[in-house]
Amino acid sequence: MVWTFKRWSWLRMLMVAILLALLGWGIKAIFFPSKAAPQYTTAKVAKADLENAVLATGTLQAFRKVDVGAQVSGQLQKLEVALGDRVKKGQLLATIDPELAQNDALNAEASLEGLLAQRQSSQLQLEQAKTELARQQTMLSREATSKQAVEEASLKQRTLQAELALRDAEIKKAKLTLDSARTRLGYTRIIAPIDGEVAAITTLEGQTVIAAQQAPNLLTLADLDTITVKAQISEADVMKIHAGQVVYFTTLGQPDKRYYGKLRAIQPTPEKVNNAIFYNALFEVPNPKHELRQDMTAQVAIVLDHLKSVLSIPTIALGVRAKDGRYTVQVVGADGIAVNRQIKTGINNNVQVEVLDGLKEGDLVVTGDAASGKSDTSVSIGA
Repeated sequence: MVWTFKRWSWLRMLMVAILLALLGWGIKAIFFPSKAAPQYTTAKVAKADLENAVLATGTLQAFRKVDVGAQVSGQLQKLEVALGDRVKKGQLLATIDPELAQNDALNAEASLEGLLAQRQSSQLQLEQAKTELARQQTMLSREATSKQAVEEASLKQRTLQAELALRDAEIKKAKLTLDSARTRLGYTRIIAPIDGEVAAITTLEGQTVIAAQQAPNLLTLADLDTITVKAQISEADVMKIHAGQVVYFTTLGQPDKRYYGKLRAIQPTPEKVNNAIFYNALFEVPNPKHELRQDMTAQVAIVLDHLKSVLSIPTIALGVRAKDGRYTVQVVGADGIAVNRQIKTGINNNVQVEVLDGLKEGDLVVTGDAASGKSDTSVSIGA
């Protein structure tokens, strides 16, 4: 009985001690909370290649594009090419019915032959008149004819000389007419003016073309061996760029492949798009395999600065900018505590910024507060 009483007293004292310990821990937790080490998201100061560029959207165009038209009227008799065919300069593209042009050429040729025959007749008559004039002059010297007969012979010679000159002028005009007729006959054969690809066909076989006032378009050739990129530069960025700068672009179908070139020109006349002003910047890139096509969308970057292997940090790590141009950043030490440090920066592409002094490779800079949810590619530091 005594043992049972002692055992109960001992258990009661143990329970009281445990309750007092729990009560003390609760009071301490409420009135004297422990300070946890701050949590940050950070990024390492590291070497990287930095690029500062003007970004723009552009479209791809053929370096040279020619609308091939007809200079004579008639039915399109034969189309020798199909859409997408590659052609060489001088290659036959199409034929317009040549019958009318052939008839005009034959008529002009016949007219010329008639005039040449008339000239030959006039030439013979002139030679005869010259002989008659000489004979009359000889007879007049011997008083065997009258002075009037000599004057008549002389007048006839001059008349025939004038007729011969008229025949020469008519022949010259007939030759020009024949040349024009032959040229028009040649126009019935549509020849490729450049090397290129058939980009569009606007007139089909059997259709009649009328070239009375303007040359109707038959098809379009595009030189796609070289592509011209037309990039729209905002008025806020146009002052930063100039001809000769390195430029590259990617396409929606190949976002990881860059095509490089050099800025050729900036068109002086702007375009207005939704009340915004844009200037067209032009450059070319080779396209030997014709992978690039007309009217593709290009994501263009005009390089302003490019540095290799320089210290850099994310721009989100930058704090307040001082009057001397230096920025405040927070650097996490070995104890996990962040301290302020002044740094001097270089080029800034709004993603990464160059560090000129104030930090060394491997330092950890604060890019956000983990508790607030702000983060970057980072390492979490804490106790």
